[in-house]
Amino acid sequence: MSSASKLSPEQKDALSRWAAEGATMSDLQRRLKDEFSLSITYMDTRFLVLDLGLELKEEPKAEPVAEPEKPVAPGKVHATMDHLALPGSLVSGKVTFSDGETAIWMLDQTGRPGLDPDTPGYSPSQEDIVEFQIQLRELIRQSGL
Repeated sequence: MSSASKLSPEQKDALSRWAAEGATMSDLQRRLKDEFSLSITYMDTRFLVLDLGLELKEEPKAEPVAEPEKPVAPGKVHATMDHLALPGSLVSGKVTFSDGETAIWMLDQTGRPGLDPDTPGYSPSQEDIVEFQIQLRELIRQSGL
């Protein structure tokens, strides 16, 4: 159900009214379910908003305060975890290896690791991999996963 033509005039009016009141996409989805017993996906809700030409009022989002990047001491491996995981991953982050090379890391939904180095073809040393795995294990433990 992603077409506005499948909605009753009452449902369309309600969506317009809620949008004018400042409802978010999630609010619209929830209220359709609560008030009209209409369960639709977030994407279908997005399509309805587009079909009906509704303009959602977005509140300015507070920018998360980013921790300043600490310089990595030469010869050390330093891994960080992203606040929002990359699409298709359970967790992701960045790593700087002892030789200064950097990469993006991720664990997919099945727990398989992935490493995307900034330098094509780069492969970290065995010692760096071991240190990275230790840091990664600690990051995941601290995050509660």
